[in-house]
Amino acid sequence: MQTEPPPNHLRVVIIGAGFGGLYAAKRLANAAGIDVTLIDRSNHHLFQPLLYQVATAALSPADIATPIRSVFSKYPNIRVVMGEATAVDPAARTVTVRDTGDFPYDMLVLATGAATSWFGHADWAGASLGLKSLGDAEAIRSRLLGAFEWAESRTDPDEIARLLTFVVVGAGPTGVELAGSIAELARSTLARDYRHISPAKARVVLCDAGDRVLSSFPNRLSAYAAARLKRLGVELKLNAAVELVDADGIVAAGQRIRSATILWAAGVAANPAAGWLGITPAKHGTLAVEENLSVAGHPDIFAIGDVMTRPGPDGKPLPGLATVAKQQGRYVGDLIAKRAATQPAPGPFRYRDLGSLAIVGRSAAVADFGWLRLTGVLAWLTWGGVHLLLLMGMRNRAVVYVTWIWSWLTWGRGARLITDTNGDLSVNRPETPPPYEGSTP
Repeated sequence: MQTEPPPNHLRVVIIGAGFGGLYAAKRLANAAGIDVTLIDRSNHHLFQPLLYQVATAALSPADIATPIRSVFSKYPNIRVVMGEATAVDPAARTVTVRDTGDFPYDMLVLATGAATSWFGHADWAGASLGLKSLGDAEAIRSRLLGAFEWAESRTDPDEIARLLTFVVVGAGPTGVELAGSIAELARSTLARDYRHISPAKARVVLCDAGDRVLSSFPNRLSAYAAARLKRLGVELKLNAAVELVDADGIVAAGQRIRSATILWAAGVAANPAAGWLGITPAKHGTLAVEENLSVAGHPDIFAIGDVMTRPGPDGKPLPGLATVAKQQGRYVGDLIAKRAATQPAPGPFRYRDLGSLAIVGRSAAVADFGWLRLTGVLAWLTWGGVHLLLLMGMRNRAVVYVTWIWSWLTWGRGARLITDTNGDLSVNRPETPPPYEGSTP
């Protein structure tokens, strides 16, 4: 059991340092009579909207991540614990962290986020790559760049074609941004770097079971995004539900597409908080919450971000956006602070829709603010400005801004590092060569 806070202090435990958990903790920083324990498996807060740029070598991991401890170093009432929460005991009011112990709480905030979902096909996970963490992004980057490197040394045209075919499953914002960025990487950044292969001839395929890309956006913006992707050379396979994913590629709508690189951006499922509480999860494993974001039957437990589900003003579930998690984090933090001070609780949570953005390629994006819809350069500049403002820390903002300017002017990408050389890109890949003579085992 962990050390108790001073007498009469409210013990708040927050699981997850994504947008929701981080902003809940920030609202409680220096709050009188409140001690916060923030638990996360990583030691950094990750800006997920730009994760695809790490995956496609446009940015480095440190550009979009901030050490959690540095965010709260000035707030003595906030303790950061790096560890994996494995259980919650609502009766005893404790959270169990693997290899660490139990943390008691008076109020608990579940901000555990979501993981990639393969819709019940666990075997597909081994043949494709999702994008939810820095580790995922680095694995994708190594796979993408490794495919070109491996193809450069091959002689079999069929093998080269398979290596230079990249399939993205899911035409939501993440899938669209990935597909567009891969096409630009191949056709611009890498175009003159190889002698045996032509990167510009790489095949990028975007598959989706729906009938249009960016289905959550208005039809006009969706059509614009589709047209821009086609201009980049991306093949759109719509109304093409995936039926099989294996080491040789995918089968979608009855058609086999041979590929060494399958990127999965088709679905998410909430991390297993419902199982911790012993309640039946809602759709995609989420927790249904009350109007104040507390879990039904548990007034001292709150769920925010991707782990919860709650109808928005239009009756549809709130989207899994950073703005939703941030607003919920601030709301729950404010609610807890008021409860600790015995002040009247705020009214029900109301999401303020600030709009949706998606980038489609160089100088091209779509922006939907409801009252205003933008495409092209203006939407692209808006997208960039919003993401720079949302980034945590002035250093990250400055580095990303300078990197973007350099990339736009030179068409270059400075993070082209292969950090994982163990990916098996070839069905007939030879055995790993022996270590160099004199090397240490």
